[in-house]
Amino acid sequence: MPDDHLAKIGDIAAAAGLKRIHVLAWRDLADVEAGGSELHVASIMEMWAQAGLEVTMRTSHAPGMPSDSRRDGYRVVRRAGRYLVFPRGVAAELAGRHGRRDALVEIWNGVPWFSPLWARGPRVVWLHHVHGPMWQMVLPPRLARFGELLERRVAPPFYRRSEVITLSESSRRELVEKLHFPDHRLHVVPPGVGPRFVPGSSRATRPVVVAVGRLMPVKRFGHLIDAMVRVRTDGGVADAELVIVGEGAERDALQAQIDANDAAEWITMPGRISDDELVALYQRAWLVASASIAEGWGMTLTEAAACGTPAVATDISGHRDAVLDGRTGVLVPPAELGAAIAALLRDHDRRREMSRRAREHAATLTWEATAVATLTVLAADAERRRH
Repeated sequence: MPDDHLAKIGDIAAAAGLKRIHVLAWRDLADVEAGGSELHVASIMEMWAQAGLEVTMRTSHAPGMPSDSRRDGYRVVRRAGRYLVFPRGVAAELAGRHGRRDALVEIWNGVPWFSPLWARGPRVVWLHHVHGPMWQMVLPPRLARFGELLERRVAPPFYRRSEVITLSESSRRELVEKLHFPDHRLHVVPPGVGPRFVPGSSRATRPVVVAVGRLMPVKRFGHLIDAMVRVRTDGGVADAELVIVGEGAERDALQAQIDANDAAEWITMPGRISDDELVALYQRAWLVASASIAEGWGMTLTEAAACGTPAVATDISGHRDAVLDGRTGVLVPPAELGAAIAALLRDHDRRREMSRRAREHAATLTWEATAVATLTVLAADAERRRH
């Protein structure tokens, strides 16, 4: 990280009297089910720690990981399961078991920590998107109805006076329209793109489409597989290939779908791969695709964009900011995903122009700027409370 950004973070924190920051998060980057939300948190915490802040992150237990450790300069406390982490994390903060703090960051990822009810002092909430239909896809019906009620009706009134950071303008509009958050309390801070994501020297000789994410229902990889079957059969791109990167509960079902379509020769699922392998895949691919039903941003799309790879994705909040429709990629309704992928695979000139614009757009997104902007919101809350 450039020294000027480190100095800026240090100056902002010092002016606001912030030295020790605690973070409450559902999952940790070391968790086998970690995704974009966890990468977002870890990237910012690393930079805050590099700037001299004492950061403690409390999260749930991750299999195979120690309950208390350090990563990239900050402390990670992993205790309790997926649901018990909420009451136990709050109890630990109230009892001071995580040590003293000058400010709190609550990451509201589906289930809130209700920090307005118990946390004193400077505080900010990170809320990436409204989960909405995701509840029905990941939980049994009764629990899903409870989750949706909690998100839409029960929790929002407690957060009306909280400063909330979200990732995109489209997500901000959803928070206003669906959760009725006051607009002046919402702050849009886009995620960054790591410096390792750069264009490669050449593309694959055959059309390759890559999709990256946790293999969970909300990502709708099954829908993408169906779309790619149509690309090869009806879309005029009979040699197209699909690579799905990631792990998750849907792996067996997706593999069964691939086998049922006799597609094992052209659809591969390598699981989790290294950072270098991911960059190389983005560089080789002709397109990156996402059939997701809900996203706060779509970080894999801008990572691919930095490698010069355009996107075809569902037209949802989050994607509308990560992808500039018609310029760095194409946004379509789910039913049109296959046709859009086929059309862009066939149109080399349009894809080449989108590649150039995708690189330009991604170049405006840095983790340094994200780390500074998120701390600025927290520091402003500290200043308001002081005066």
